[in-house]
Parts: sequence; structure tokens; C-alpha cells
Amino acid sequence: MESILIIEDNRPLQRALRRLFASDGLAVHVASDGPEGLALFEQKRPSAVVLDLKLPHLPGKELCRAFKSQQSSIPVIVLSANTEIEDKVLLLELGADDYVTKPFSPKELLARVRRAMRRQAPPPVMQPAEGTGLEILHIGDARVDFTRMEAMRQRAVLELTAHEFKILKFFALHPYRVFSRDELLNKIWGYESYPSTRTVDNYMARLRQKFEPDPAHPRYFLTVHGAGYKFAPEAHGPAAGS
Repeated sequence: MESILIIEDNRPLQRALRRLFASDGLAVHVASDGPEGLALFEQKRPSAVVLDLKLPHLPGKELCRAFKSQQSSIPVIVLSANTEIEDKVLLLELGADDYVTKPFSPKELLARVRRAMRRQAPPPVMQPAEGTGLEILHIGDARVDFTRMEAMRQRAVLELTAHEFKILKFFALHPYRVFSRDELLNKIWGYESYPSTRTVDNYMARLRQKFEPDPAHPRYFLTVHGAGYKFAPEAHGPAAGS
């Protein structure tokens, strides 16, 4: 059974968080200070940790560092009343997986915890979202979150346009299928706009620059000569085409 460790010294908030996560089917462990939280982490090895920053006896930042040094795959979601950007950056550098500022929406916190848990599970190349559609795409050492419209590669943020996200999602839903330039224009841009076929080539070049280990010899965004393009998310070596 999946479990969560809550480390929070505010008793009313402890109770509220216990109810929130228990109602979602998680086993809940609660600690009121830093040393107790560290001990429970070592004993229980939870599926995720919700960590308050201001704790008695051992600061939340030190706990985060300790958790990630012991088992980096367990996601840590930090709770803090501090909205300073520098604080968030420091925590992410320490390995925190997400940062939620108090006061927060319980539904949002639950969604963020579940998202972090899914990310840390052994991922398939693509993870379907609840219902239909696609939420997370892995391309080599990069990760694209379509829900939050965020992309990361080796902890560096990738700046993508809305159309680049749209192209990625389309390809992710149709891996290995070859599409002509005209098909891509019709399906992604729509019939209402008429960019040239060079538009497709330009976007493919930009995606290769951002995601390919060697853009001159692409592994994922492949040209099929005389036909168009295809997306090969599980490529394991240099591919023919450019």
C-alpha cells in the first residue's frame, strides 16, 4: 500500500492533512518535529513526504537534504509560508520535488503529491493522464509535463512555445507513425491558417536543438525521406535521417 509521511508541527494542520491523504487511499504517518520525521522516514520508507520547513529541533531544509541523500527517488513536497524565490530555488537544488506555499488548496496539494509520485515511479516512455490524453512525456533525459506546460532537461528548464507543446503532444500520441508536412500542418495548425511547409521544418529543427543529444544526427525526431517526419521516443542509438 502506498504511504505518505507528513512532517508538520501544527496539530490542526496535521489532522487536516491526515484526513486528506487517508481519503485518497494512502497510509499516513505523521511526525511533529525533525528528528521524529527522520526516524519515521528511515523506518517506513514512504511513497512520498510532505515536509513543513519550520520544524522544532531540525530544520526542514536539513531534512530534505537527508532524505534525498538516503533515497533520492522518494518525492519530497515542501510546505512553507515563505514565498521568496530564493528559498524555492534553494529547496529545488537540495532535491525537493515541489514547493507549495501556505495557505494552499487541499485539492492542489493532493494533485501535486500524486503527480510527484507518478514521476518517481519507474516510468514508461509516456504516462496517460486520468481519463484521456497525455500528461507526461519522456524524451531521453528530458521530461515534458503537458498539464503544467513545463519541460526540463537534466534539471535545466526548456523554454517551449505553445505550438511546440502542441507538436510534442501530437507526436507523443502517435509514436512511430509517419506524417507528411501537409498532414502536420492540417492536424496541428488547422485549416484556418496556412503556414508554408517550411514552418514544419523550422519547428522540427527547433525541437531537435532542444531535445536531441546531437541535433545533426537525430534519434527521436526523424526525417523519413520523401514522406515526412516521425517521432521515435525509444530510440537507442543514432538514427538515419536528418
